[in-house]
Amino acid sequence: MSLPVFPAAYPDPGVTRRVLSENADLMVVSFRFDQGAEGKLHSHPHVQSTYVASGKFRFFRGGEAILLNQGDSLVIPGNVEHGCQCLEQGELIDCFTPRRDDFLSL
Repeated sequence: MSLPVFPAAYPDPGVTRRVLSENADLMVVSFRFDQGAEGKLHSHPHVQSTYVASGKFRFFRGGEAILLNQGDSLVIPGNVEHGCQCLEQGELIDCFTPRRDDFLSL
């Protein structure tokens, strides 16, 4: 069985996004950040979890600032404004439910 390979996308300066796997109910995505890069504040209806695979990040969720280090995780409810700043180069592994169809169209 051959797994699909999804192309990289560059949603913000210093940020590389790659879908790792997906189906209609769930999507797993890697976000690699250069130090100083930002995931701009935004919201979407999907529930999102993020896991810090490496690096150090300051997350903003619903007006609250949260410092996350390697091994930490966070859940972001749907329709809550959120974003992050990368304090040390790293990678986030995010899961979305349902799938982010907008990540599949380039």
